[in-house]
Amino acid sequence: MFTTPIPKFAMALAIITGLAMAQAHADSSLPVGPSVGDRDLSAFYRGPQTLPESPGVMLRSEPMLAQPEITAAGIAERILYTSADVRWHAGIVPVSGTLYLPKGEPPAGGWPLVAWAHGTLGVSDVCAPSWTGHKPRDATYIQRWLENGFAVVATDYQGLGGPGPHPYLIWQSEGRSVLDGVRAALAAYRGKLASKVFVSGQSQGSGAAIGATVIAESYAPDVPLVATVATGLVSTFPDGPYKPPQTTAIGSPIYTSLMLLGGSLPDGAPSADDLVADKGKPVLKAARESCTPEMREIAGRDGITAENVYVEPMANVLARLTPITDMPAVRLKVPVLLGTGLADSTLVPTRQYAEVAALCAAGNDVVWKTYPGYTHNGGLHAAFPDALAFFRGMLAGQKPQGNCAGIVEPGPPGEAAKGLAFND
Repeated sequence: MFTTPIPKFAMALAIITGLAMAQAHADSSLPVGPSVGDRDLSAFYRGPQTLPESPGVMLRSEPMLAQPEITAAGIAERILYTSADVRWHAGIVPVSGTLYLPKGEPPAGGWPLVAWAHGTLGVSDVCAPSWTGHKPRDATYIQRWLENGFAVVATDYQGLGGPGPHPYLIWQSEGRSVLDGVRAALAAYRGKLASKVFVSGQSQGSGAAIGATVIAESYAPDVPLVATVATGLVSTFPDGPYKPPQTTAIGSPIYTSLMLLGGSLPDGAPSADDLVADKGKPVLKAARESCTPEMREIAGRDGITAENVYVEPMANVLARLTPITDMPAVRLKVPVLLGTGLADSTLVPTRQYAEVAALCAAGNDVVWKTYPGYTHNGGLHAAFPDALAFFRGMLAGQKPQGNCAGIVEPGPPGEAAKGLAFND
């Protein structure tokens, strides 16, 4: 897999075959070491020499570091569990994350569980939220779910904390990390957690959330998935009915460098070190050793831009990459709520509208909400009241009213409103 760009039929086949594909190639090795972002965090992150043969098995847990934004957790744990590698065909791998249960006694049947999929942080182990803590925006989001009676399991994703590269934006992998975190949590707290699971993801995590929903029936039919929310939509649908007027390429030296290290280069292609010019080496070094804020700081300080970061034009570098955000537009088994900030200049509204249009065209139960004045970051919290009502409605057995018939193409990103939380 990933030796050449994935044809549409092959992508669908990968979804169907699921875990069998990873297990069939389990004799291949996982790239490890500092060159792929591995860092020596603590003994907790080193999985046992012999791993269980099944994904979704809890390996260990320990108390999670306290965060000022998260005060409603009665239990806060760092967790390590098994998942199945699909990018490097390495079989079962350990994946880290966090797990939060609300204070007090659970309701009859247990707390419903939200599986949170975070946005871009980096590809180095030190970026794992279970190690550094969740950034304030995300910690506040987790707190809001806890306050409203939901437990939260938050994967770091494969390779962030655990061994090997982080398959950045590779939704087939990230979706497995999400679903296997759910399996581990449900098994560890049987009786405290309800058999009612909701997935929520932002930006990079929106691809993980929709990816988990796409593969859930074939890969994890035991996960009692009820509904999905995705905001800051990153996925692309080549066969969708709408083609955005703007390019959907992520033409940034930060994000592109993460993709180079995160498995987007086909096997046998030139390495990241071969493609990055001497001028861009500090950003690549920062990607391996630190996280996106440090990468941006170094790029700004050293004048590293899309024009001078690589040995060839960025368009040529992007053309070398597997189209990892591409998805097939398939019929999902659960309703989805999609949210877009109309001041999002990172993933422009027309790109996000293309995802909505594709999922609608496939016959899905889609609710699309837009938020004027909200940016890429701000859109997450703008959507929270709608997400809460959406999940509560599903818990009450209320089928959401989709709005595919009324969706309208948005314009270019609008002006960001001032004074809104995390709306930078």
